[in-house]
Amino acid sequence: MNIYIGNLNYTVKEEELSSIFGEYGTVESVKIVKDHNTGRAKGFAFITMPDNDEAQEAITNLDQKEFFGRKIKVVEAQENPKPQRRPNNNSGFRRNYNR
Repeated sequence: MNIYIGNLNYTVKEEELSSIFGEYGTVESVKIVKDHNTGRAKGFAFITMPDNDEAQEAITNLDQKEFFGRKIKVVEAQENPKPQRRPNNNSGFRRNYNR
């Protein structure tokens, strides 16, 4: 199960998240989302736990728990596929063919 963790302290490390979620079962991966330009944490992360029962127990016990001075939000991550874009067949400018 993929788990979303929000309202994280910006100084939290992946190892620290892995440790607290590891108390409830096997943690397969941890990804703290960072700003592409600055490399600074954005305050949320995703954790993958292969056993759904363990993941659900972690969600139940850690949601709204204080972690590094902040109450974290812990929920099952929602799939959010990127919307399909229509192909853009123009080259960035308009041509007037009716002259």
